[in-house]
Amino acid sequence: MSDAAVPLRSRIWAGQVIPVVVVVAAIIAIWYAGAVWLNAPWALDQAGRDEVELSATELVADTWSQERPVLPAPHQVVQDLWKSTIGTRITSKRSLFRHAWITLSATLAGFALGSGLGILLAVGIVHDRTMNASVMPWVIASQTIPILAIAPMIIVVLNSIGISGLLPKAIISMYLSFFPVVVGMVKGLRSPNKMLLDQMHTWNASRSQTFWRLRLPSAVPYLFTSLKIGVAASLVGAIIGELPTGAVAGLGARMLSGSYYGQTVQIWSALVMAAILAAVLVALVGVAERATLRMMGGR
Repeated sequence: MSDAAVPLRSRIWAGQVIPVVVVVAAIIAIWYAGAVWLNAPWALDQAGRDEVELSATELVADTWSQERPVLPAPHQVVQDLWKSTIGTRITSKRSLFRHAWITLSATLAGFALGSGLGILLAVGIVHDRTMNASVMPWVIASQTIPILAIAPMIIVVLNSIGISGLLPKAIISMYLSFFPVVVGMVKGLRSPNKMLLDQMHTWNASRSQTFWRLRLPSAVPYLFTSLKIGVAASLVGAIIGELPTGAVAGLGARMLSGSYYGQTVQIWSALVMAAILAAVLVALVGVAERATLRMMGGR
């Protein structure tokens, strides 16, 4: 028996894999049932027009194979994903990899801007009472504005001064991603208890020494947790930023064109690709977290 097989078996028996498989299977089963329920009226209407009676088996088969279903079946989405990724050249305008890369570019730019802004605001809020009293309420209030309402305004204002392309989408991504970073970083920087802070004061440590040697290491787990939320929010912001711009490329543009032409399978394949992209980004942040904690002497 190989060494790699032992951890896998232990994880299965420990109940870490089977529950996930059960939940995924249940979701797929509900999805198929929902496709039958939502697509059946159109199938029955067409059969009535043709004066044909459909058996239960024929009805189910029809609801799972319609060209423009209300809810596509899972296998239809998988087929479209395969066709628009593996079955299409990456340079083609129909390639979902190309659309994903365009959205990913705006996501990473917005995530970098949002994370940097969030960390700087958090440091200022923790170390300055004026910023804590004035900036933090505005940070919280900023998230009460619906992003669908503010995104078109950002696009119009930036276009009026000649800024278009990647930057407007990155700013919308930044707007969504900076908030969890601010909140998580503030919580982390304030996590050291009073006894540790008094100990640093006893050692005559300066504010910068206390920050670098106590507050920042204590904030690292909080930071990475908020970064996982922020990178997913940044992806959502990039997709939303593509909707009011009339963009012809990107996952948001792919969804929008699918809604224009009634291509629901195309919309769902773009949604699944966005979900896969978000999972990969969160996993990469998790890898960076484990590497950072290992370098700091953690496990």
